[in-house]
Amino acid sequence: MDGVIVVDKPEGWTSHDAVNRMRRLAGTRKIGHLGTLDPQATGVLPLVIGRATRLAQFYVRNDKVYDALIHFGYSTDSYDKDGAPTSPVTEPQIDHEDLERALAGFRGAFDQVPPPVSAKKIAGTPAYKLARKHQPVDLAPVKVEIYSLILLEHSGASNQARIKVHCSGGTYLRSIAHDLGKILGCGAFLKDLRRIASGGFTLDQARTLDQLASLAQENRLAEALIPGAKLLPEFPAEMVDDHTAARIRQGRDFRVSPFRVRGAPKHVKAITQDGELVAIGEAVLPNLYHPILVL
Repeated sequence: MDGVIVVDKPEGWTSHDAVNRMRRLAGTRKIGHLGTLDPQATGVLPLVIGRATRLAQFYVRNDKVYDALIHFGYSTDSYDKDGAPTSPVTEPQIDHEDLERALAGFRGAFDQVPPPVSAKKIAGTPAYKLARKHQPVDLAPVKVEIYSLILLEHSGASNQARIKVHCSGGTYLRSIAHDLGKILGCGAFLKDLRRIASGGFTLDQARTLDQLASLAQENRLAEALIPGAKLLPEFPAEMVDDHTAARIRQGRDFRVSPFRVRGAPKHVKAITQDGELVAIGEAVLPNLYHPILVL
């Protein structure tokens, strides 16, 4: 079991909860996640398993795609529906054109202040621990980028709006909801959030924890596994024979075919003729790669 299993995380579960469940189902502790998902949120949570956990370094800042529901009328201290109200509760009538104008300000690159209830650390302490003790939380802005933001649903009489957001890793949709409420002068919070893609992994590949438990019970969990050789599709693949694979595992440089690997990419995947991922190589000379990660 070396690869990725994409979990459709249920609401109320932390990412660590999902990792622990998969550790029991797969019978191994070598499982990690490729980017946290808030307990309130559902959807795509890729879990790396076995030797593939070492590939996590290549997924640090992957793009994400979200389907988000924003409620207008008051703000909360956590910027989501689970928080306590921090402004008077109102029933605003949000004009559609005003909403579109406000959303336009979130497209592109900008500095975003993370929510006070978040895993961001202040002097080594997660911000949410300080916030829950009613201690000051002063988080520095973080550069994020919104590649696309589409208003999916809204009516003039509605105090809710659904948006689809394609963004850089580290973007908080809760902060977008909160800031949108400030711009419109009525307060707002994130009511629902579903991640539909993360770093190339999509809902089409995801399975619920109940489905994965059923597969594990039938000894078929491997059916849900995306093997290491199919990960990082942006890295060209170089097929190597057994002799070359053995040399790569000893840390030796290896050559690639200029006909199969074009354009002098920085990284390539060395894959055996049986389809096993051996290593990730980094270019040292034209068509010559050094294994920087050996599985």
